[in-house]
Formats: sequence, C-alpha cells, structure tokens
Amino acid sequence: MAVITLFSAAGSPGVTVSALGMALAWQRSLMLVDADPSGASAIPAGYLQGQTSHDRGLLDLAVANRMGDLSSAIATVSMTLPGSRVAFVPGVRSHQQAASVTTLWEPLGGVLRGMEQRGADVIVDAGRIGLEHAPQPLVTSADLALLVVRSDLPAAAGARSWAQAMKEKFLGFGTEHQLGLLVVGPGRPYGSRELRSVLGLPVIAELPWDPETASVLHAGTAPRKNFDGSPLNRALRTAVSTTQSLIAANRQRLGERTQQPNREDVRHG
Repeated sequence: MAVITLFSAAGSPGVTVSALGMALAWQRSLMLVDADPSGASAIPAGYLQGQTSHDRGLLDLAVANRMGDLSSAIATVSMTLPGSRVAFVPGVRSHQQAASVTTLWEPLGGVLRGMEQRGADVIVDAGRIGLEHAPQPLVTSADLALLVVRSDLPAAAGARSWAQAMKEKFLGFGTEHQLGLLVVGPGRPYGSRELRSVLGLPVIAELPWDPETASVLHAGTAPRKNFDGSPLNRALRTAVSTTQSLIAANRQRLGERTQQPNREDVRHG
C-alpha cells in the first residue's frame, strides 16, 4: 500500500486525467485526493459532468484537523466514483479557499500514509507545484512523486527549474529514488531519453497522446467501442503496474539498508 502524488510545474500537461486514469486502473482499494489549490474542481465538473450532489471535501478536512479529528473525518468526506472502488475526496471549489487548507497539507500527509493500515492506496492530484498554497508536503512525503510533463520544448523548459528544485529537496531527504517523470505524449517531438537528460529525472511512466480516450476522463464524454483497449487505458494499466513494482523495490531497498549492521559495530564486535 502506498501514496503516489502527481504534480506539474507549468501549463496543463494532464495531471488530473493521469491521476484519475491511474486511480480507475488500480486493482486495489484506493483513495483519490484532489489537492489542486487552483479550485478547478476538474473531476466533479468534468468526469462527473456536475451530476453529483456531494458537497464535502478538503475544507471539511481542514475543519476536522483544527478540531483534532482528521483521521476519522477522511472517510466521511469521500464519495465513491461511479462504477469503481475509488473513494474520491473533492478539493477546494475556488482558489480563494486554498488559503484555508494550507495548514492541512502536513497532517494530511501523515493520515494518508496511515491509509495503508486500512488496506487502501492513495493517489494525490497536487496540481501545479508553483501555485500559492500548493501542497508541497504531499509531494515530498509520497512513496512516489511523479512530475507530469509533456514532450514539447515549452513543457520541458517550464518544468526544468522545478525538476531541479524538487530533485535537490528529495536528495536532502535521502529519497531521490521516490521522484520521477510521467511523460504525456512521448515523441511529440521529444522522447523520454531526451526529457530525462534535460530534466535530470528518470522516466517512470509514459502515457500516449490519445485525445479521444482522454476526453472521457477530462469531460465525461461517452466512451466509444474498445474504450478499455484504447492506447491510453493500456498505458495506464502499465503505469499502475510499474509504479507498484517500483514502490515495492524501493521499500525492499530501504528495508535492506536499515537492516545492515553499523560498520563500526562490525569492526569492534
């Protein structure tokens, strides 16, 4: 069980579509958290087409946090996405509300990591990392943080400084293996190898340019025949498998590191 956070540096590379798509492709119980401070409400307004009366979300969690009841409140604010096992926590409804949840990010990170004890994984849509009140603690505390970027020059240029800044931050924590790229539309025109070279981060997953399938996740349009077998959905399933395997390998590496005896103890034992 793990926490995976998706975020962007500039533009709109497809963080929400990627996060939602991975959540729906997940094979285990999962909670999807909208932590985008922009107040876009992309999933309620897009994928759900405004057809939900659910009125609880991050603001309720902020109130619960102030009352010391965050851990038990998180289950009460989520809604189940239709036809799935995904528990969705809606975000703020406007950017003005984002200031009210700034103090929530750090304790929420701890609660989300604790979801493992409830048998659930978590995917966080953190939106653009450079926005005011952005949930940076949810990025740095994740088992895997994915910087979502498209493969064109403006996207790479816009992501470069943030890729370096986050890499340095993760290096400081000793968790650099928990940060990587999710490339949307590789080969348009640059490939993953070129993006890795420019941004200095490993490419963990690739999602093909598939506007028809993406529109189902972005705007709730009716899926066409062979939706499940579309290029994007196939790639989403691969991305899920890859991230799960990587997190398991990282945890095994961490376990081996913590079990190694101290060299001084061995020398003087």
